[in-house]
Order: sequence, then C-alpha cells, then structure tokens
Amino acid sequence: MPRFAANLSMLFTEAPFVERFDRAAAAGFRAVEFLFPYEEDVGAVGAALRRNGLELVLFNLPAGDFAAGDRGLASDPSRRAVFRDGVARALAIATELRPGRLNCLAGKAVPGIGLMDQWSTLIENVRFAAEEAENAGIKLLVEPLNAFDAPGYLLATTDQALRLIAEVDHPNLALQFDVYHAQRGEGNVTQTIRREIARIGHVQIADSPDRGQPGTGEINMPFVLGALDAAGYDGWVSLEYRPIGGTEASLGWLKDWGYWTG
Repeated sequence: MPRFAANLSMLFTEAPFVERFDRAAAAGFRAVEFLFPYEEDVGAVGAALRRNGLELVLFNLPAGDFAAGDRGLASDPSRRAVFRDGVARALAIATELRPGRLNCLAGKAVPGIGLMDQWSTLIENVRFAAEEAENAGIKLLVEPLNAFDAPGYLLATTDQALRLIAEVDHPNLALQFDVYHAQRGEGNVTQTIRREIARIGHVQIADSPDRGQPGTGEINMPFVLGALDAAGYDGWVSLEYRPIGGTEASLGWLKDWGYWTG
C-alpha cells in the first residue's frame, strides 16, 4: 500500500506556508515535502514539523530564479560556484529540518555554451552534491522535467536522467520519478517503473495533462500505484498536484479508492 506525502508548495496553499503543516497533519498526512525553504523561516518550519510529528521527505537544492524561469543551476559552467554554495546552504538547512532527500534540478540549456560543456559541468556538480549529501546522511536525487512544462531543460526524459546517473556513477544518487512528467513527456510509465525500480529513489504524482489530483485526467493512477507496489517500492509517494476544488476536497480519491480509511 502506498505511503502518501503532501507537497506543501502545491497543496494547502489556501493558508500561509507554516500553517500548511498543521493543515496537512489535520488531513491525515504523516509526511510532507516542499520545493524550496530558502525564503522561509526555517526555525518556524522546524517547529511546525515537530509539533505535528511530520517527517520531511524532500526539498530542492537552490535552483536559481524559479519565478523567472530558471530550473536549476547544475549545468551552467558560469555558475559552478553559485551551485556549490547552494549545496552548502541546503545542507545547513537540512541539519535543522532533517529531510531524507534533496532534489537537484539540472537547469536549462544556456545559449552560447556548448552542450558538451554543460553536460560535463552537470556531471561534475551532481557528483559533488551527491558526495556532500552522503556525508550528511541524505540521498541526492535528479529529476527529469517534461519539455512542455520546462522547454530547454537538459533532462527532459527518464532515459536522459538515467544516463546522467550512470555517468556520475555515485552510490548516493537516484532518480526522482514524477509520474506526471513521465506521462507528459514520454509515456510508458509502468514499464519504466518495472524496469528501473532499483534506481528510483522517490516518486511524485499528479494527473495529466492539467496536473490536477488523481482522477481528473488520463492516468489510471490505481494501476500505476499498483505497479509501484508490485515492483517493491516502499518509499513515499508525494502528491505534487494543483488541487481542483480546494485542497481538502481534492483528497477524496484517497478514501474513495481505498488508500485511506477512517
């Protein structure tokens, strides 16, 4: 049976950020994740985790100016120092918040710089981050983002992310498998799960194509979640969707489909 976590950058956005932890716990979650802690009151976040008995599953390394379109820094040769400073910043916050995983976004192709130079920079930076995270007892992940939502992103498919993992060749590196991005960008979701389960370190879900809750789009989510169970996945499945009809109302599928009782 899947264990579900709430992504608080997407869910419970009806409330201020720190209050979302209380809302998530009241709704029945025992674990949460979010995109970025860097503009938040880390002490207040830690207190919210503790008072609700919530496990923090994951947050992202600094990814540049996300609102302006950045999707990571790891592949940009001109921002090596910025990326590595970001790793140190993330790990300092992780000392207090204790996430199990950190996610590294690769970045978009940089005009005027050869793709081979960007790829080699990505390998070097991800290897560095994987080593630093291992020293802190945290798993590092890399995530493909589909080309519709993130045009120009260097890891647009699972195969590209797996190639990076193979070339980095570090035991502390795994794949963040987002079912929404996989369906939008390539399909064959359950085949990929069966084939690559040993390299999947975390799973996120949303329906496609509108990124709403399960049951609002084209993905047969019980079939996908069943494939994860059958493959032996025992990690968290994070809900990273845009709620249709309000967050609490959007959670009805968890009970309707028998994942939550009570």
